[in-house]
Amino acid sequence: MQPPLPRPPQDRLDAVFAALADPTRRAILSMLLEDDMAVTDVAAPFAMSLAAISKHLGILAQAGLISQEKRGRVKWCKLEPDALREASVWMQAFGQFEPVNLDAFERFLERDLATDFPADPPPD
Repeated sequence: MQPPLPRPPQDRLDAVFAALADPTRRAILSMLLEDDMAVTDVAAPFAMSLAAISKHLGILAQAGLISQEKRGRVKWCKLEPDALREASVWMQAFGQFEPVNLDAFERFLERDLATDFPADPPPD
């Protein structure tokens, strides 16, 4: 399979913002902050089919926010750490926004994810 052709800058921004508009995709990005994950592990906390999760992953990959790689029979997903840089630069151009602190953004996503998907209680 050939990699997709590079998109013009505005198309890339559109794809990033469209990908970030969905709460499931934001939750997936939060999960991938920790480490690479197999598609089945990404799908585990969601009440949706593996096909639906794969569609979300495809949108994230097309936007350049994640990459996917097949290792043996397992497809792995990896967060692309610089993927939000272009969107951050675009927002900063308006002067109304503080520079995006990616560490603070990560903490925000972790808190948001913790509210949507509370951790399992500790075993007795």
